[in-house]
Amino acid sequence: MMSIAALILALVTLQRLAELVIAKRNTAALMARGAVEHAPGHYPAIVVMHGLWLIGLWVLAHDATVSWPLIAVFAILQAGRVWTIASLGARWTTRIIILPGAAPIRTGPYRYLTHPNYWIVIGEIAILPLAFGLPLYALGFTVANAILLAIRIRAENRALAVADHAA
Repeated sequence: MMSIAALILALVTLQRLAELVIAKRNTAALMARGAVEHAPGHYPAIVVMHGLWLIGLWVLAHDATVSWPLIAVFAILQAGRVWTIASLGARWTTRIIILPGAAPIRTGPYRYLTHPNYWIVIGEIAILPLAFGLPLYALGFTVANAILLAIRIRAENRALAVADHAA
């Protein structure tokens, strides 16, 4: 029988795989419409970090005791993730893809925050390992994520600034 922790990890894994399918579809459609990818060099590092985070959780936490209050926080973060993805619609991808001439999204969480998805990812990277009793794991991946997000957000802000000036 599958443990509760393994069930949670299976759901997170399925969610991430579904998101990759959506992102690939959206990326192809955007590129077909003349969109341009910016700063792709750091993308493999993001993929590796997120993959290692999830694989490591499977190895270390597949049968862990679960903190339900932290799982509740994680579930709230997932609702925010869905809201963010839905707000971007066909423009949501896992890459920095800019569609020339398209107005910036200013609905959903984008009314309140810049880069809401990154705030959610920061929470996810820390909260899920903590929910399984892995504080050092949470800390290590939070630091790695912070380094990659610093690179990513700078690159995305530059790409958005160029797009704003071109519009």
